[in-house]
Amino acid sequence: MKAPADEFGAWSQAALDEVEQALAREVPADAPAGLGAAMRYAVLDGGKRLRPLLALAACEAVGGRRAAALRAAVAVELIHAYSLVHDDMPCMDNDVLRRGKPTVHVRYGQAQAMLAGDAMQALAFEVLTPADEAELPLALQARLCALLARAAGHAGMAGGQAIDLAHTGSRIDPDTLRDMHRRKTGALLQASVLMGAACALPPAPAWQALADYGAAVGLAFQVVDDILDVTQPSATLGKTAGKDQHAAKPTYVSVLGLAAARAQADALHAQALDALARSGLPAARLRALAERVVDRVH
Repeated sequence: MKAPADEFGAWSQAALDEVEQALAREVPADAPAGLGAAMRYAVLDGGKRLRPLLALAACEAVGGRRAAALRAAVAVELIHAYSLVHDDMPCMDNDVLRRGKPTVHVRYGQAQAMLAGDAMQALAFEVLTPADEAELPLALQARLCALLARAAGHAGMAGGQAIDLAHTGSRIDPDTLRDMHRRKTGALLQASVLMGAACALPPAPAWQALADYGAAVGLAFQVVDDILDVTQPSATLGKTAGKDQHAAKPTYVSVLGLAAARAQADALHAQALDALARSGLPAARLRALAERVVDRVH
């Protein structure tokens, strides 16, 4: 069943407001020597918040603990924000624009940007391990931490970034490109879905279907990102347009061509919807989020 546009819009706006308020509570303004200001600049008041929305929607689909899912949503957004801060630095992608404003290292300097990213990474796991076990039982804390750590580390986001840097300026085959983006972008998006689902632990077939959905949506997001990089201006994207092409980075467009990249995004969207159908769960909001991923313009 498809969620009515008005209902989904109201739900997503309420969820975004809830996540923004939770981030504002969790990210300390009083961290020493201006660190808090850099952290808050990096993560507040910007971004699509797709990962938090996926976590909350997946939790609702399985009937899980809402308070736990909100913590998962905040934690995964902190990891995402830290990765952007580090990716934008001169030693990585060397970008000066993110979310329509100067990147953190431009605004606060490279050392402070590095520390802000480090602190947000650690804070993500603090958020997932509250002292009150009644709020988040220890077994669930461990499950959420494991999902997030594996998605962010060498087998996921960091490993994908390493592959990306290693192949800048060189040819790459489609299988390696897919593996790179499955790690670099897809792993954290898939983890967002599974962290939400872990708040109730559905039966194994539904869990696998959600994992397949998350994998398809995660890869579709990157394919669309590559398309937008060559079809939209910087003002629309909120970041520097054409920077991947200028830096000779491997993308779906550079490897497959624009038309084939668009076809790939459509195929991944279909895979995501098929996975939701197999899950047997009330997943209208997850379906709407998959559509948002492929239809977005920034």
